[in-house]
Formats: sequence, structure tokens, C-alpha cells
Amino acid sequence: MERLQAAIEKAREQRDGNVPTAAAAAPGPAATATPEPATPEPAAADLVDAAWIALPEIRLRPDLLMRNRIVTLKSGAAAAPYDILRTRLIQQAQANNWRRIAVVSPHSNCGKSTTVANLAFGLARQSALRTVALDFDLRRNGLGRILGQSGHVPMEKLLEGEVPFADIARRHGTNLAFALGFGASRRSAELLQSRRTEAVLQAIEADYAPDLMIFDLPPMAASDDNFGFLGRVDAALILAEAENTTLTQIDVTERQVADLTNVLGITLNKCRYTQGAYGYEDGYY
Repeated sequence: MERLQAAIEKAREQRDGNVPTAAAAAPGPAATATPEPATPEPAAADLVDAAWIALPEIRLRPDLLMRNRIVTLKSGAAAAPYDILRTRLIQQAQANNWRRIAVVSPHSNCGKSTTVANLAFGLARQSALRTVALDFDLRRNGLGRILGQSGHVPMEKLLEGEVPFADIARRHGTNLAFALGFGASRRSAELLQSRRTEAVLQAIEADYAPDLMIFDLPPMAASDDNFGFLGRVDAALILAEAENTTLTQIDVTERQVADLTNVLGITLNKCRYTQGAYGYEDGYY
């Protein structure tokens, strides 16, 4: 009798919906529970795109850029020498799977920062490539000056992990970012040699997936900064100053760089006589 009463009570509860039926309690082919739709994870490419778009956009003054010989925002006769250098750089980088390229010089005033800026804007016109240009001449911060930028966050705060890349980066278009620090560092050699700097670079590569990273580095003869850092890049472009850099300086610099990384090439900058070198007198442009 008690078992009958218990069965009746159970039937009432099932009828009233207070207790799931056996079919509902144990879904089978006849009654399968419908799962909640899962929220799709963002694709890696979407995360990279979002990271780039989130970077603050750089504000440029065309008149200042022209005074500082930044000529590669658009193609043309003035940009052609840099575009040739850019294309050779891309070819060498792709052939050798190089991503980190340094620009160095035997001494100061060879035009490293100007060359880095022109290469960067030229690379930005290659829409399929993403480029990050970093001012690692921590004692002078020349790249920010020629671009007409100002700020208060020194590069060393990024290299020490105190600020994220987005705090010092400024975006041009959708595929070029400049990493600019402000204020001279008194311990640049130690920073560039540190393991933390390598970790920061790897984090930038993971978050922003640049095809190329271009480093504006100090002159080779100025300090030991480069000797501690060049081992972290894939290749280095050596920039010499026409009429001022001696063959001995070029030779010494090439051997020093070759001991630490690959030599991408040697470029003679500030040449006075270039008319006709690229056929511009024929009205090509």
C-alpha cells in the first residue's frame, strides 16, 4: 500500500512538472537536450587587426617632413632611391626569412633616422606588409624629432615592461607603427642587452605580427649599445656618409656587424650628385 501511494505521488509530481521524466532526466535519441550555442573565439587574425586599429594614429606635418627629407609618403622621383632600397630589403628579408632589420652607421650624422623613416613610409605603401619601426637610439631619440612628435614616456619604460607597446606606438594607416621614446637613457647599453628587452620584442611580434621590424640604432663607434643588441636582429643595413665616412670606417663597421649578425648591405647616403643616376631626366615620373 505504501509503495502504491508513493507511486501515485510521483506520478502527480511528474504531471505537475515538478520532477523531470526519465526521458528528460536522461536524454536519449528520442529526446536530446539542446546545448546553449557557444560564443565563437575571435580568430588570431582578427585579434591582430584589432590591436593595430587600437593604436593611436600619428599626426604628421607634411611641411616638416619635407624639410627633414622625408619623401616616401607617396611614390615619385624623390622617393625612388628609397623605394629601390626598400624593395631590395624586402627581397632579402623574404629570401632569408628575416624579420628584424637594424640600421647602423660607423659614426653620427650618416642619416640613420631619416633613412629609417623613409624606409618605413615606403614599406607602408606595400599594403600586404605590416611594419614596426623602433627608435632604439636611446640616447638621442632622433626618429621622433624628425617626425615632429613629442611625448613624455621614455623607451626604457617599454623595455623594462613598465608600459605596454600601445603607450609609445603611433600608427600610420593600417600597417605601419612607429615606436617612439622621449628622453635620453643613461643606461641604454644595459637595457638593449637585457633579457627583458628580448621578451618585449617577442610580445610585440605575438600581439601585432609585423612582417618587418626596423630598428634605428646608435652609431657603432659611439657606445657599446649595438654590440649587445645586434645579436637579436636578423640582419643590419650599414649606412655611410658620402665624403665623410672613410673606407677604413666602413671596413671596421662591416667586420663588427658581421661578427654579430648578417650584413644586409652598405648604402652611401648624402650623395651630392645623383642627377641621371635613375634616369629621371628622361621624364620617367
